[in-house]
Amino acid sequence: MAAIYRAEVIGSLVRPAYLNQGRAAMLAGKLSEQEFKQLEDRAVDEMLALQERVGMDVVSDGEMRRMIYQVPGSGTMKPHDRPSPVTLTLNWRKQEGAATVEQRAQIPVFPLTSRLTPGHAAAREFAYAQAHSKKPVKITMPGPTAVLNRWSPAHSSQVYPTPLDLLNDAVEVIKEEVRELAALGCRYVQIDAPELSNLTAGAQAVGNAIPNYNDWLRHEGLAAINQIATVPGVTFGLHICRGNYKGYWLSETPWEQLAQHIFPRATNFDVFLLEYDDWRAGSFAPLADLGRDKIAVLGLISTKRKELEPADEVAARITEASRFFPLERMALSSQCGFSPDSLSNVLDAAGQEAKLRLVAEIAHRVWS
Repeated sequence: MAAIYRAEVIGSLVRPAYLNQGRAAMLAGKLSEQEFKQLEDRAVDEMLALQERVGMDVVSDGEMRRMIYQVPGSGTMKPHDRPSPVTLTLNWRKQEGAATVEQRAQIPVFPLTSRLTPGHAAAREFAYAQAHSKKPVKITMPGPTAVLNRWSPAHSSQVYPTPLDLLNDAVEVIKEEVRELAALGCRYVQIDAPELSNLTAGAQAVGNAIPNYNDWLRHEGLAAINQIATVPGVTFGLHICRGNYKGYWLSETPWEQLAQHIFPRATNFDVFLLEYDDWRAGSFAPLADLGRDKIAVLGLISTKRKELEPADEVAARITEASRFFPLERMALSSQCGFSPDSLSNVLDAAGQEAKLRLVAEIAHRVWS
């Protein structure tokens, strides 16, 4: 039976300024890779100490070695070469008072022109964190659907004639890395799949090159994600959020619409880490459709807002959720990581610590 960690961390933490500056210096050729690794080690040590200090029950390395949550170090799924990038357009939204502010972001995406290969970076992340932490360590990894926006009929068809060919290869590459993690003693792997918040009709189609992407994601995509969670000896968590960039989000689809597709098709997962920090999530009623052998981690503490949630209100929401799902099978977390990429965080280090401490204090109060 999977362990239940009542005070959960999602993954990314705010990267220290010296780490961002060191990465920039290394990329500019002003700092050696070895010197930068020493900065990475220092940052990981600080993040592990932070989580232990505030009372988290399971820790991550804060994704200090990544520039973005999808890429552990050199990359779980790295191509050998890159053509010129194509532009991916994302429409972000943010609540400011009574108004909704929109921001369009155009992101360069490098189409795949060679087969995916394991990066082995997740294993290196785990080995270091395990050796330097007193708490259980979990590793976060992108799901196979994360790479779909890099499939291009013009550039990728020589190696991946269809998106399904790419998806199947991504599954095998990720599973190989998870098997490597398991051999090192990793017992908890979280698959990050924010793209699943876009799988309903009318939602943004992030995989722009794939016709009928949202419908495709509901079926082939979810089937591929579910295949990941089959490596023996590992507890698998599935984290789904609605995007997180400087307090902006991509999706407003509530769980009433998402759960009916995700819960019946993600049966191999033990833990569901669900964004529930504001009105966009909808009600807790869909939790009634989650199997009673599963664990529901409620993301009630926001990483998109600096304001600290009142502890009594959060505890009351957990009680409300228990009307639909057993309290003894639930846990608490932030709704997303604090810094999905190196510069997009809303909170500073002090604000982050206060939020993490709040997660731990409420969790230990509710489930004491």
